[in-house]
Amino acid sequence: MNLGEFLRDRRARLLPAAGAQSRRRTPGLRREEVAARAHVSVTWYTWLEQGRGGPPSDLVLERLARALELDAAGREVLFLLAQQRPPKPQPSALPVVTPSLRRVLDAMTTSPAIVKTTTWDIVAWNDAALAVLSDYPSLSVSERNVLRRLFGKDRSQDWLPEWELDARFAVAVFRVDIARAGDGSQAAALAAELQAQSAEFRRLWADNEMRIPGVGLKRLVHPIAGPLALEYSAFSVDGEPGLTMLVFTPSTSADAAAIASLIAKKPQRSPILA
Repeated sequence: MNLGEFLRDRRARLLPAAGAQSRRRTPGLRREEVAARAHVSVTWYTWLEQGRGGPPSDLVLERLARALELDAAGREVLFLLAQQRPPKPQPSALPVVTPSLRRVLDAMTTSPAIVKTTTWDIVAWNDAALAVLSDYPSLSVSERNVLRRLFGKDRSQDWLPEWELDARFAVAVFRVDIARAGDGSQAAALAAELQAQSAEFRRLWADNEMRIPGVGLKRLVHPIAGPLALEYSAFSVDGEPGLTMLVFTPSTSADAAAIASLIAKKPQRSPILA
């Protein structure tokens, strides 16, 4: 299906105004009705259905998504067909962590897992994360942020033996998050805040590196369990654009046993933050 076929299909699914159906032979809205809804010219909209006029802008696509009453999946398909890329994330002011997502977190008994936003605020975690990474409930909302902890005055370099590699990777991934969210986003504001407060962040930010989260290895020196090696993976959360789940899987059976022991004993929570 191309863009024109998609637009015609979605237009045909919409109900016209009451009393108008009897005056038309085909189902759905007319082109001029969709154009009026989207605040674009009828000519321009007709060209889109005919595959002419070039790719529409983000603004036009957002207007079309509203005019055609598209849900999140339809909006994403619209952008993919028009621009060969998904729309920029539009995280809600209060990210929704569903019960099913919480069950996924809790099912990973020895794998620390957290859910973060595009501004790297941590909004959900499991018991393994509390034991290994940080006591998130005791932190303020602003402190519950990966980058602020990583580059703050109380940064966890003593517990992160590869702090330089970890910090460089985090900044490179964060730069991609900002590109996706836009220069006017809260993520961009956080980058400006960190540049003003941290010379180390400014140094790494100036390198202009970009990375996709993907997978990798994170080494920690836990104050109780000692050295831990964790393989991390990043997963987008379906239905909540802007949310990412980070899972830290024990690299060896010894690492898994150490984490299980920490959880069972409920020790003093670690100051480490992933």
